[in-house]
Amino acid sequence: MTDMIATCELLPDERTALWEASEEVAAHGPSAVDRSRLPHRIQAELASFARDSGRSGVLLLRGLEVGSLPPTHSDGEAADLPAHGTAGSMMHLAEALGTMIGYADEKHGALVHDVVPLPGEENRVEGSGAVPFDFHIENAHHPLRPDFIGLVCLRRDHDSVAATRVASCRMAVELLSEDVVQSLRVCEFFSHYPGSFTRDAIDEPAPIGPHPVLFGSVDRPFMRFNSHNTTCVSKRGRAALAQFTEALEHVCHDIVLAPGDCAVIDNNVTAHGRSAFTPRFDGNDRWLRRFYAIGSIPSTVEQMMESPRVIPQIPQLKGLW
Repeated sequence: MTDMIATCELLPDERTALWEASEEVAAHGPSAVDRSRLPHRIQAELASFARDSGRSGVLLLRGLEVGSLPPTHSDGEAADLPAHGTAGSMMHLAEALGTMIGYADEKHGALVHDVVPLPGEENRVEGSGAVPFDFHIENAHHPLRPDFIGLVCLRRDHDSVAATRVASCRMAVELLSEDVVQSLRVCEFFSHYPGSFTRDAIDEPAPIGPHPVLFGSVDRPFMRFNSHNTTCVSKRGRAALAQFTEALEHVCHDIVLAPGDCAVIDNNVTAHGRSAFTPRFDGNDRWLRRFYAIGSIPSTVEQMMESPRVIPQIPQLKGLW
């Protein structure tokens, strides 16, 4: 791979300043973020990335403070850190990218998501599992998807093998024929709801679509794709999906995040996934925290919100697509 992931490491004084600001804001929510408290150099990096994430669509921040942590699990339940300094750090980073958001039909609208393996769910293809999680963007089924996601590592897996896998559609399309690219631009694909949106559902919701997998300009495409949930009724479309998945694999970067690393991903440009690992449920399992950010929230959606920053449930948004 010749295209490197952009990396920015916090200096000791930047790390301290951000942590102090983050501990103050964590209990109050992102509306309390004072953007001037985010170190200027880090704010500039994030603002530049938000304007143009480049070919890779990933920015790796290193050196964030993670503070004192409880065990990843206790009595089979994942740890809960509602007002921990890492939540405040995520609020600062998300607000530098745009507006921090959650979804009413995912994790009850939480703005900070804990991504840990759960006992009995090791084989689920989602954040609570430990099996390979293939390439996807967040919420491909949704009409108002996050523009950016952030994955902050609090704790590695025991064997330091669990990689966050990132693959840019802008690199992948260069490996595809013009016919395949054009097939992926046809509005004939459907995306099913991910498990995080259907945990409490009695019936499986109908897939969303039709939609294209690739859209935007020829030289700067965007994607709407989940290798587990995006399907097509045509033979041509299914073949194009298979070739696209192979191309993403070819351009993939595997990043084994260390505590204090944050992978910021352009959710419209770069798919992500996770390699397999073995949880032990001994309090020291892998632990990431995730946030979503969006460039702007349509005023119609803001007026439908029951809670600030929480996107309403999909049935309320039918007019958006």
